[in-house]
Amino acid sequence: MTNNTMTLVTGGTGKTGRRVVERLTAMDRPVRIGTRKGGVPFDWEDRSTWEPALAGTSAAYVAYYPDLAVPGAGEAIEAFSELAVSTGTRRLVLLSGRGEEEAQHAEQVLAGSGAEWTVVRCSWFNQNFTENFLLEPIQEGHLVLPAGDVGEPFVDADDIADVAVAALTQDGHAGEIYEMTGPRLLTFAQAAAEIGAATGREIGYTQIPVEAYVEHVPAEYSDFLTYLFTTVLDGRNAHLGDGVQRALGREPRDFADFARESAAAGIWG
Repeated sequence: MTNNTMTLVTGGTGKTGRRVVERLTAMDRPVRIGTRKGGVPFDWEDRSTWEPALAGTSAAYVAYYPDLAVPGAGEAIEAFSELAVSTGTRRLVLLSGRGEEEAQHAEQVLAGSGAEWTVVRCSWFNQNFTENFLLEPIQEGHLVLPAGDVGEPFVDADDIADVAVAALTQDGHAGEIYEMTGPRLLTFAQAAAEIGAATGREIGYTQIPVEAYVEHVPAEYSDFLTYLFTTVLDGRNAHLGDGVQRALGREPRDFADFARESAAAGIWG
């Protein structure tokens, strides 16, 4: 790939997509931000937007919304990847879900599309505590979740973006599945304690049944959150991967470093 080839970044304003865009832009590489309200709109639910968004691109970062675990995601990835290859966008980097059978189905259809493909496979992001539904409870000083003593190898969105950009812009990553994790396992209670240490505040943690938790979330998210806190957090991901090390030749960012930097930036007040 040359420096003047266009890259489509789907979910280009999301946690990982935004960081991919920032890195490609800093490298002076042309980027098309794939969002429903973009200059060239892209919407996973409107297939008529796909081909115009792919036009003139040679690579794409594929972040499916809302998640590869939802019904129909695999079929969408199959149709998108086949369209991409047929229109000349051959290098595809898929953001996938670690420990999710549905996500692995999407990986398989991507691999069968004829694309020059790379999978970036992750689970819980550090940035869920700063840019998502866990931000407000941390600001209020108490986290209430249906997660017990299972360790999670929280991964940093900056590491994900670094690996994705390497795969989008460099040779040698085709056909790779990068298992993305941080350098250690933490329970959610331990993560809350790490944030407390970084902020100099006590951040409490209470475990509740998943049924009680989803009573207080919007109905459209209840099934997905139940899936995350029961299936994905059943221990299947309680081991470390080496995706960052293999792709970048360095260690992944530790949660404590993320917590200290976020606290210093005043994100948690």
